[in-house]
Amino acid sequence: MYICIGSKYFNMKKIDLLPELLKINFPVIMAPMFLVSNAEMMKAGIRGGVMATFPSLNFRKEGELDAILTELSVYCSKHTTGNYGVNLIVQKSNPYYKKHLDICVKHKVPFYITSLGSPQEVIQAAHAYGAVVFCDVTNVEHAHKCASYNCDGFIAVGQGAGGHAGPNPLQVLVPTLRKQFPNKVIVAAGGLASGAGLLSVKVLGAHGASIGTRFIASSESPVNEAYKNAIVKAGMQDIVMTTKLSGSPSTIINTPEASHMGYSQNWFEKLMSNHPRTKKYFKMLVQARGMKKLEQSVLPNNYKKLWIAGKSVELIDDIISCEEIITRIKEEYKVSVDTICGK
Repeated sequence: MYICIGSKYFNMKKIDLLPELLKINFPVIMAPMFLVSNAEMMKAGIRGGVMATFPSLNFRKEGELDAILTELSVYCSKHTTGNYGVNLIVQKSNPYYKKHLDICVKHKVPFYITSLGSPQEVIQAAHAYGAVVFCDVTNVEHAHKCASYNCDGFIAVGQGAGGHAGPNPLQVLVPTLRKQFPNKVIVAAGGLASGAGLLSVKVLGAHGASIGTRFIASSESPVNEAYKNAIVKAGMQDIVMTTKLSGSPSTIINTPEASHMGYSQNWFEKLMSNHPRTKKYFKMLVQARGMKKLEQSVLPNNYKKLWIAGKSVELIDDIISCEEIITRIKEEYKVSVDTICGK
């Protein structure tokens, strides 16, 4: 079975479909992370041969998104091993969405990940010049909606993911998506930080893995040392879910600040978040407040402790460069394959 993207056809049965489709040499996406993904991390990902992505919301000031896209395009033209892409929050409550999409299209960004809304407009704009669009999905219902708009693939966001995690385990979500959407590319996300994890999701039917939390604890990461050290010290039991930061379920490290903030919206917040007349503007307010709280926690010299992370913190024991992380994942993947094959 083949899938047509632009004027090219790709064999869906090929095990190395993701590198061919995304123009990378290893089937890993460096996941977009709010307030974390920066230019140096993206360049390291490109050099390492993976798909390096960032949220457009990391560059909200005038001219910032233009500048980073120009920089990455030039860098990518000189390093053909990897590639770059942008994550767009397509929810109506994102006030930057339209402007950021226009800027991305102007720069002909090669790859998009859409989150938390209808991807139709992004898919149409991206396909007009041959770009690839994957959509974050946590369930089959949303996957059907994205597929109806002709997305190229899914980021299957399962339990244990950092940020907006899904409720379903990858062992169920990935095979279900593979069965119902045999002509779509699937990338697994949630609880993955190693080459063994990559192999495990490929066995389930995914074409690759999206890895985020592992890269927070890197030398290129711009967050403060307290955040990085918390990633190293935390275990899977320290990750909790809250709806207080963005209105949508999000995973964070369980700190005293997190406990004080709370994990669930109260009845009034839920009412405002769901009422047709107020939900757009109330979500904008909640997200703006959440962004401010996170900025006070992750940037250098700040003091609060509200830190987004996934369950894969259990597997992270050190702070090293992104290049070393990618090399380690590649080596672990090879060892895992050799072990399965009895070598």
